[in-house]
Parts: sequence; structure tokens; C-alpha cells
Amino acid sequence: MQQTLEVMGQVCPFPLIEAKKVIEELKSGDELVIQFDCTQATESIPRWAAESGHTVTNFEQLSEAAWTITVKKK
Repeated sequence: MQQTLEVMGQVCPFPLIEAKKVIEELKSGDELVIQFDCTQATESIPRWAAESGHTVTNFEQLSEAAWTITVKKK
């Protein structure tokens, strides 16, 4: 299953906080697609995923100030 979390316009650290909440509800192997525009999250979300044992399966810049990261739950 894949779930999308759209947190455009939210300042850091809220995209990461929301991602942590949503991924807890997912099953192992499910993916969370996070769409955001906070530059700090380009570092904090992949770091959190790695430290938590999750896998980043996609990390893409959508525009000058917008990104999408897909995290697969461990």
C-alpha cells in the first residue's frame, strides 16, 4: 500500500513530525510518499528514515522549492 502525505506550506519540523505520525499507522513494507517544500526536511526526513531503519525509495525535486520523498516502512 502507498499513502501520500502532502505537507506543502508547513515549516520545519512539522513535515517530519507528521511523517512520523503517519508511518506508525502503516504496515511493514508500505510506502509513505511525503510532498513538502521545507528545505530542512530534505536532510531531516532521509536522516530520520535511515535512523529508524526505513528505506528511502525515491527522492525527487519537483520544482525550485518542492520535493517528494518516498519512505518504505521497515
